[in-house]
Amino acid sequence: MERICHHEFNAQELVTKYPPCLYDRNKEIVFDMSSPRGAIHAGTIVFSRWHDMELPGTVTRGQRRPRFELRKDFFSYEPSSRERVDWHLNFAHHDLFCCYGGRLFAQDEIQVAEHPALASLRHGLLDMDIAPLAVEHGVPTPALVMGVERRCRVATEMNLDEGRPGGLYGNRFSQADEDAIRCATKVIDPPTTSNILAMEAPVCGVGQYDREELEFVLSTAITGFSAAVGESRAKISPGVKTAIHTGFWGCGAYGGNRELMPLLQMIAACGSGLDTMVFHSGEDSFGYDEALERLEDLLPVGQEVNTGTLLSQIESMGFQWEVSDGN
Repeated sequence: MERICHHEFNAQELVTKYPPCLYDRNKEIVFDMSSPRGAIHAGTIVFSRWHDMELPGTVTRGQRRPRFELRKDFFSYEPSSRERVDWHLNFAHHDLFCCYGGRLFAQDEIQVAEHPALASLRHGLLDMDIAPLAVEHGVPTPALVMGVERRCRVATEMNLDEGRPGGLYGNRFSQADEDAIRCATKVIDPPTTSNILAMEAPVCGVGQYDREELEFVLSTAITGFSAAVGESRAKISPGVKTAIHTGFWGCGAYGGNRELMPLLQMIAACGSGLDTMVFHSGEDSFGYDEALERLEDLLPVGQEVNTGTLLSQIESMGFQWEVSDGN
């Protein structure tokens, strides 16, 4: 693994010098609740960006790892234990956190609203002439953010009694009543600490996935997962376990296939030394179980499989792009 860059920031200094720039009143409400005047932002935020890895020649699925866990919920950002470092995916735009201050409230923007120092991090990087990119010149460059505070939780599910008849996800957030936003926002005191893996999926393809698209997804995921494993061991201990919390990455606004994208992430987990992949599906897990069944056939436990052969088999399955959900 080779880093493009690595920087450490004092959280309080970062947020003080680079306060978030918010262009939506409801985003301002969330920030004012989570980070009121005089709030202390603790800790050190570690940012790193990583060169794209060459795909390994073979992939092996071990007897005990990675372990695949399905949760029919959304990210709850439980703190890591002494034995395991947990990372949560940022379903990134290639220009990291670029839309955090506007009207949209999809996975990326929700994560920044709940971890407001991510917005300050973006401005700090730009001020240092550091490119906050998850893809550069068509090549994946996943980024890690270690040690950022989660200062609130924003409920996005439907709730008539709390003024969210359609929920708050996507474009509904900016249209919601201010009282509904206040009711949906729960301050976390004291804040917890999260580790973020930001990587961008391919965007809105058409027809059948081709070999180049499959290789892009697998390379992105293996690079990001491997970087998280390596950073966990370097920062905590050589023997610490690593878990990635993910979901239907690239399957919302980007129109990715809900079976293929989990499958390629599962293969990446097998090829990166990851201990656990926790898949948060929400209520609708369609695509995950089918992907796990495919994995059993393509990559049996204990068997070493050529990566090129694996990709050819997946290509022959004829996975089709789906349609953007508009969020």
